[in-house]
Amino acid sequence: MSERRMSESGGAGLAIRSDGRRAPRVLLYSHDTFGLGHLRRSRAIANALAESNSELSVLIVSGSPIIGSFEFRDGVDYVRVPGVVKLRNGDYTSLNLRTDLDEAVRLRESLIRQAVVSFEPDIIVVDKEPTGFRGEILPALQIARERGARIVLGVRDVLDDPRILAIEWERKGALVALERLYDEVWVYGSKEVYEPLAGLQLTPRIEASTHYVGYLRREVPRSPHLVRHPKLTRGPFLLVTTGGGGDGEALIDLTLSAYEADRDLPLPALIVFGPFIAREQRRGFLERIARLSNVDAIAFDAKLERLMDRAAGIVAMGGYNTFCEILSFDKPALIVPRTQPRQEQVIRARAATRLGLVDLLEGPAEGHGPHDPAIMAAALRRLPERPPPSHVIPAGLLDGLEGVKGLAAANLAKSGMRAGMRLGAAAE
Repeated sequence: MSERRMSESGGAGLAIRSDGRRAPRVLLYSHDTFGLGHLRRSRAIANALAESNSELSVLIVSGSPIIGSFEFRDGVDYVRVPGVVKLRNGDYTSLNLRTDLDEAVRLRESLIRQAVVSFEPDIIVVDKEPTGFRGEILPALQIARERGARIVLGVRDVLDDPRILAIEWERKGALVALERLYDEVWVYGSKEVYEPLAGLQLTPRIEASTHYVGYLRREVPRSPHLVRHPKLTRGPFLLVTTGGGGDGEALIDLTLSAYEADRDLPLPALIVFGPFIAREQRRGFLERIARLSNVDAIAFDAKLERLMDRAAGIVAMGGYNTFCEILSFDKPALIVPRTQPRQEQVIRARAATRLGLVDLLEGPAEGHGPHDPAIMAAALRRLPERPPPSHVIPAGLLDGLEGVKGLAAANLAKSGMRAGMRLGAAAE
């Protein structure tokens, strides 16, 4: 069930506070069917919560196959459920197990339910999907709600085009689940940038319990990095990152085409492929990189924040976590967003460009061919000279972790009486 310290006996040890009450617990659910976004957001929140309360235990339930590559603060652990992966045609399949998807989902649902029963969280924070992957979280939420847990939906600043989102949530029964099971919604963003739920018909209760906390600030990791960085990072360089890398080949290809077309670009580039890039794609890119003197690449770095902090500029697709890092480390950024399968990145990039936070290079109209490498090269030349986000950043935009900690403390206080009562029953 767990790759770390979760008991297989079906029971979790009860940490007792000095006042005789059970220490508080938070469970974060992150379905992780694709990329790194859900995991990295959950990790940032878990570490912040654990650091803010020395008695708090935080358990992340995740389907990410690389969750073990990341470091967590004391008080944070994880349960990894079997992975599923989204195919290019939009379907899903089991990642590693030789089972069909339905069987994999049943196994995930059972493990999630057992984690909730054993861990007995005071708060459950569900990332992005009110019903989880194919409804897998719903039985566990029902059990938790019957036991008095506070249940929160945490959503990033942008989900998708409002019309597409409304259809998707109707199909999944997301609004029904939100009204029936959830106490609050935490939006990890700002109304000044975007309102991710504005196109949905929320009930007055859900609207009143929706809190915009701000973006989640990132910091340079305290422990040293283990990945060897190329020599070109010893001076000014541009960092090109595609997040998980599973859908970043277009940005990498465009960047390489720009450096191939303009051999005199002033700053070298370091490309981070990401752990999910296709092997054949990476091999082809490495062959092209070998012919360029001012471009290098690494596969993956779980402590990418160090490179972000040192880079002279960032080139990215503009996913949520990368956007948080661009703001946190105050870096000039060029965003080249994807438009499929979701409009999330382009919506965020347009909003950020409107506020003057980043530069945007949008793709040509559908069916009209790739970007012009010369246009990309010109954008790369301009990038180091653009003002950093700090010259226009609105006040409080990066206060998300503080907002989450405050809301978590308030919800723990609401569930504190129940936790104290349950302690007596558990000790019998």
